[in-house]
Amino acid sequence: MSLRRIGRIVLLSVFTALVVGGCATNPVTGKQNFVLMSEDQEIDLGKQYHGQVMKQYKEYRDPELTALVNKLGGELAANSHRGDLNFHFTVLDSPEVNAFALPGGYIYITRGIVAYMNSEEELAGVLGHEIGHVTARHSVRQHAASTTAGLLGAVATVATGSQGVGQLSGQLGGALVSGYGRGHELEADRLGAEYLARTGYDPDMMLEVVGILKDQEEFEIQRAKEEGRPPRIYHGVFASHPRNDQRLQEVVKAAEKYSNPQAKRTDPDTFITMLEGVTFGDSEEQGIVRGNRFYHLPLDFRIEFPSGWRIQNTQDQLLAVKPDDSAVFLVILDSRAGRESAGAYLRRNFDNLRQGKVLDADSYAGLIQGKSPFGTGTIRVAARLHDANVFVVQGAARGSIPEDAFFDTVRSIRRLDSSERALAVEKRIKVIRVRAGDTFASLARRSDLGVYAEAQLRLMNGMYPDGQPRAGQLIKIVQ
Repeated sequence: MSLRRIGRIVLLSVFTALVVGGCATNPVTGKQNFVLMSEDQEIDLGKQYHGQVMKQYKEYRDPELTALVNKLGGELAANSHRGDLNFHFTVLDSPEVNAFALPGGYIYITRGIVAYMNSEEELAGVLGHEIGHVTARHSVRQHAASTTAGLLGAVATVATGSQGVGQLSGQLGGALVSGYGRGHELEADRLGAEYLARTGYDPDMMLEVVGILKDQEEFEIQRAKEEGRPPRIYHGVFASHPRNDQRLQEVVKAAEKYSNPQAKRTDPDTFITMLEGVTFGDSEEQGIVRGNRFYHLPLDFRIEFPSGWRIQNTQDQLLAVKPDDSAVFLVILDSRAGRESAGAYLRRNFDNLRQGKVLDADSYAGLIQGKSPFGTGTIRVAARLHDANVFVVQGAARGSIPEDAFFDTVRSIRRLDSSERALAVEKRIKVIRVRAGDTFASLARRSDLGVYAEAQLRLMNGMYPDGQPRAGQLIKIVQ
């Protein structure tokens, strides 16, 4: 939640201007596919949605990592079936373990997934897989389904009121792109392995990458179940672990015929050392989620949601969702005119405000009618002053809105105290050389990763579920 101003946020339109049916030659298969857009339209669409992506995410500022992603991506793309397409690669400042592709050659990889990579080849494998989605035009080929379901599952609001402060609307999703289905994912694995081989990497690294991500997926699913939230996993569809997936092994093996006898020689230690200082988990700039509380150091505030609610943080808004998905609170930060009160702010921005109520000297609440994820109905809204800005909190529910929980959330917004400032500081990857006697259990005790520290360290270093580091080895820890 890094924007200090909010503007009119419109619900994403999905492809409606581009519905032009026809057949086109698939660059990979050479066969005719029924598609809904030309290549020029595909490229234009990619440009349009790149802008939408960058409104929801920020680019991660790490020149060395960005340069490597662009270098590897460019080499793989040049050896792909669409080598003449102008690909764009972006590292996103997100803790999500994810990479995805949009039409027209727009490839995104999060710092969250990079944390689990341990070599240049593994990073290349992830990029090659996403390039495969583009070259096979997967997003275009399922355009009809996307028109209905929406390519972007971003949370959006429909602007309302004279000053454009939005109401709750749209979806409660967080993933930008859903999986393509096992068939398309397997094809992307095959193409990624082929592009690895053509670029001089061992195509079997695709199996290594899928194995790492499958381990992470299994751990995340179990952790999410224990924490009562949806899992945050890579969009790829992994039917089983690659060591048990005969079909995956076959398609990767087939790429060996493209192998370059002058294979690349890379140093894993060089890659791991490059990850020193990369942010792990939530970023300080966008705010830190700890349980049901959210801390933001640059904006100097904290907020506490009801116990058990899951928090979703985007660039310009915070969402908190009740465990059974029956209620949602939305928080945005806006500017206020001069020294106007919280009540004056709400009345100025919501023409249909009713049942106004003073909560305290800095807060005012009321009810409005509008659209929410639960349909058109009553939305509870409040404003809380914060210096020259104001927090706008909106709440909707399937049924009655939990009034006490809503008011408690509004009143919980305040400046950070001295003890909370430390909670608002981000964690970073630190690279160490293993000493004799070090184990992941002993390293976990010195790490600020909570009850899952030991498993997390194994996952980050490719040794899940029960591997141990060797003396003298470089590994990643979190501090």
